[in-house]
Amino acid sequence: MSIYQSFKMSVIRRFCSFCQRSMPPFTRQQTIGLLSVEQNIPKMSIARNYTPADRSSAVWKIGRLNHVAIAVPDIEKATALYRDVLGAKVSEKVALPEHGVYTVFVELDNTKIELLLPYGEASPIQSYLNKNKSGGLHHVCLEVNDIDSAITDVKSKGIRTLTETSRIGAHGKPVIFLHPKDCNGVLVELEQV
Repeated sequence: MSIYQSFKMSVIRRFCSFCQRSMPPFTRQQTIGLLSVEQNIPKMSIARNYTPADRSSAVWKIGRLNHVAIAVPDIEKATALYRDVLGAKVSEKVALPEHGVYTVFVELDNTKIELLLPYGEASPIQSYLNKNKSGGLHHVCLEVNDIDSAITDVKSKGIRTLTETSRIGAHGKPVIFLHPKDCNGVLVELEQV
């Protein structure tokens, strides 16, 4: 091995050691310029090394993005935008008084958009629209395979939920909302699939 190659390997090993990455050595054929030499090169792992305490003890798994919810001051106008201008398939407006909203779902190939309009003055969407007059992104909904395990696990990790237990959501499935202050400023809904 040349001095250059030895120096290069030393730098790589120091860098990997500095990054605290596991580096079991492996042998591979490497071409340097026109020469082909066999070297002992450290294997660098790009994944963080988790300790058992970092891993979830729960058996739940997060799935796909179910929908993105948008609070709107005029649901008919918003529905017309997605249906008439953008050509999307949209549902009928459905009242959900137990959640304080009217909903319209916009069907996309890979997910849905949920349009939300307040149902009464006590609606959580009304307080959102009072702060954001033209509406805007309200929450994202992620699918989970076991909502009860998910709730227990996120609470054990210091994530607050807006309710103590799940309740039935717009799709007729159990849902729970995670506090936006614990989720990088985003209201996150978990939905059982």
